Amino acid sequence: MKTIFKIAASELRSLFYSPIAWFLLIVYFIQCGVGFMETVELIAREQENGARYPMSMIGFLFGGSRGVFSTVMGSLYLYLPLLTMGLISREKNNGTIRLLYSSPIDVHEIVLGKFLAMVAFSAILVGIVGLYVATAHIMVINPDTAMLLSGLLGLFLLVCTYSAIGLFMSGLTNYQIVAAVCTFVTIWVLGYVGKMWQDIDFVRNLTYFLSISGRTNKMLAGLITSKDLIYFMVIIFMFLSFSILRLKADMEIKPVIVKVGRYLAVLVVALAIGYVSSIPKLVGYADVTVDKSNTITPAAQKIIQELGDEPLEVTAYCNLLGPFWYMGAPGSENSNLGRWEPYMRFKHNMTLNTVLFYDTVYNDGGMLARRYPNRSLEEMAKQAANSMDLNLKKFKTPAEIRQLVDRTGEGEGYLMQLTYKNKKTFLRVFDDNRQWPSESEVAAAFKRLVQDSMPRITFVTGHYERDIHKMGDRQYKALTNLVSFRYSLVNQGFDVDTVALETQEIPQGISVLVLADPRSSLTPVALEKIQQYIQRGGNLLISGEPGKQANLNPLLQTLNVQLLDGMIVQQSKDLQPELAAPLLTEAAAGIYKALEHAHHDSAKVSMPSAAALSFKEGGDFAIQPLLLTDPRRSWLKKQPLVSDSAEVQFDSVAGDERKAFPLALKLTRKINDREQRIVVLGDADFMGNSELSRPNLRTANFVFNTGLFSWLSDGEFPVDSSRPGAEDTRITLSKTQAKTWRIIYLYVIPGILVGLGALLLIRRKRK
Repeated sequence: MKTIFKIAASELRSLFYSPIAWFLLIVYFIQCGVGFMETVELIAREQENGARYPMSMIGFLFGGSRGVFSTVMGSLYLYLPLLTMGLISREKNNGTIRLLYSSPIDVHEIVLGKFLAMVAFSAILVGIVGLYVATAHIMVINPDTAMLLSGLLGLFLLVCTYSAIGLFMSGLTNYQIVAAVCTFVTIWVLGYVGKMWQDIDFVRNLTYFLSISGRTNKMLAGLITSKDLIYFMVIIFMFLSFSILRLKADMEIKPVIVKVGRYLAVLVVALAIGYVSSIPKLVGYADVTVDKSNTITPAAQKIIQELGDEPLEVTAYCNLLGPFWYMGAPGSENSNLGRWEPYMRFKHNMTLNTVLFYDTVYNDGGMLARRYPNRSLEEMAKQAANSMDLNLKKFKTPAEIRQLVDRTGEGEGYLMQLTYKNKKTFLRVFDDNRQWPSESEVAAAFKRLVQDSMPRITFVTGHYERDIHKMGDRQYKALTNLVSFRYSLVNQGFDVDTVALETQEIPQGISVLVLADPRSSLTPVALEKIQQYIQRGGNLLISGEPGKQANLNPLLQTLNVQLLDGMIVQQSKDLQPELAAPLLTEAAAGIYKALEHAHHDSAKVSMPSAAALSFKEGGDFAIQPLLLTDPRRSWLKKQPLVSDSAEVQFDSVAGDERKAFPLALKLTRKINDREQRIVVLGDADFMGNSELSRPNLRTANFVFNTGLFSWLSDGEFPVDSSRPGAEDTRITLSKTQAKTWRIIYLYVIPGILVGLGALLLIRRKRK
């Protein structure tokens, strides 16, 4: 070991006696500081102007595409080859390598000594980033220290790996520039190899293991896994072994087959270790973040525990001609494995399969017909397969896939079917920016496999109520059973159905009965059935509309609630006056966790043409408003609204009233040893298809709708996948202080480094 340390010390001296090492250190320091200090100064300036950042400051400063870690790791491959190119090639070029060979120093001591020198230099590079980490601890309130240390660990392992690669390349040639270029190329190959031969199962696993691309991503996010640690150790071991074998080859006279065999033996051992370490059930995880943001929530973990030891099979059906083809295309297996890894961490016996097929696509707007004019379906598929160098024989035909799985009503694109014991359920991807199902949708699908029945929402029909099967602006398909819409009730764990009260009884065991905007008066038969349902303690949602108050008031009268005549109007520069935007109350914040955050942010619910509500206290039910209008901007207009010519004005003579009117009420009482829950709303459009597709995403309609049905179904669904908000949302610096720190890090410290380097190099030259 003493010899190794002596060689390392000698190599370090050589590095610091070289101008290039000092130059790279200074450039590296400035590169880290530019992005860091620019971001700090921006945040300080915005905070002084009253801005509030809801995201983590640590994540903002160090994570993301512009963070310090990402910036540094994206350019390390430029620095290390310039530092490692002379480790051995310089010895060969100067002839000193022969002295080392003839000395009583073993080859492995030479290699390990030089590598140890680079490890020490790597520690200096990591220490520079560590200086910014320490600075962040001074600037940021409540920083996540463990996550930052995890990121530094990933950075250190990556630098050491690049050093091992550069050391081996330096031993291959006498020319330092050639060694640097070879290091560049090798690092690029290791980054690209994960995309090669992805259509061959066994080879795919090996090449994916060898890929260095994205290996530090989890560590940067605060998740340390055994397979990532082993990966870096194996790659370092492999290239150090190659370096030892290369130097030994210069000292020995052996057949080429023996020399090549040694390299192959090292490679096989490395691949074997990597293959075994990547087996899901053998992977260990350590989520060091404060809020365990890299781990699925306890609610989802509990559902997975309910699955027990029985295997779970996930079969993805991927249509060559359909949307989201890339998710199941050959070569996407490792990407899907990454998407499922958070769940496989707790359910080791999950298997992922993909079935490729081609079939008709009905909802593509005629795109296929335009792309493949005058072609049959089979000809379209053949041409699409040829364009991607795929064998159409590996794809199921329409007849074959329809016999294999019933996809009726599930769209024509990428679809997953989960199989557990004798039960099956679908898990969908969605037509939005995220596309892949979130933890809430995945957990809901899991629960369908272990639970005998799901919360059942039943909508009343027979009086021209809102239709859950139509996509008209006022209808409810998006809310209830539009499979491509993430927030649809069917994707959040609910079952939906309808009941015609004139001919059917209200089913037993339903969670919620919904009476949404009947356009005709309820018949005595329907009214009696609903009243009996209420008397039995059933949960209910009732929504009405202006102009049709008389259809619901006879029923609401039994609950001490009434829909008032007239309509809520609200002054707005940009929107129509009949669009009300009531605020969430404290009572609304208490029924659903996400509504608590929305209430804190003063979020509003968008309600076109809403009727005000009134209620009397002292009855069987305790009544609380969920939504209240803002009396400064809105009022109850009693006369018919005419807004197409002049600005709507408050008119007390005509009976207009200005006060905070409730537009949604919750009613509760104890009955049959449980809490009965009823919601009454003065608007039915806020749950309609058009309102849920409104581009103004600042409204709380999505959250409010989900919160209502969650509360009415006793909070069973959606599965709670929420996490506490970030605590490190502010920095303690003023704009002036940030500028001072910027001068220190971008000018003062680099200037000191320039002076130290120049002084050392001048003194070295004089000696």
